[in-house]
Amino acid sequence: MSAKKPTLHMLCGKIAAGKSTLAGTLASESGTVLISEDDWLSSLYSDQMTTPKDFVRCSSKLRDAMAPHIVALLQSGLSVVLDFQANTVESRSWMRGIIDQSGVDHRLHVLEAPDELLLERLRARNADGKHAFAVTEEQFHQVSKFFVPPTDAEGFNVVRHDLTE
Repeated sequence: MSAKKPTLHMLCGKIAAGKSTLAGTLASESGTVLISEDDWLSSLYSDQMTTPKDFVRCSSKLRDAMAPHIVALLQSGLSVVLDFQANTVESRSWMRGIIDQSGVDHRLHVLEAPDELLLERLRARNADGKHAFAVTEEQFHQVSKFFVPPTDAEGFNVVRHDLTE
């Protein structure tokens, strides 16, 4: 194992911003584990998730189960790429708890792009059929209402990724 300090990587961005793509790139580093919320939710709860409320319920169960495991991985010296949405204050607060419990370094990767570009990417992603969930444009707009960008007051080490450049 390398002497590199373990890091928790978190991802913030609307649907189709490229969070999972960035997660894969970050996870390609030696000594790094990728944990994908979409993969776990799809495997465990796909038949139970049809509304944003269903997502919140199922995601909460998954987070409760995964948090001690993520802390243990970080404390063992592994870096973790947490491909869970960090799009609300509540979800980031859960992640902050993992940082505080594990005592590791962290990066909050914020992917920024206009909705028009994200909808274009969403259509292409849905047509490809390889993503764990197909999301309609209506669902995109529904979920986007809950998006809250991080503020300096939350105290994260933010790395911004402007998708329009």
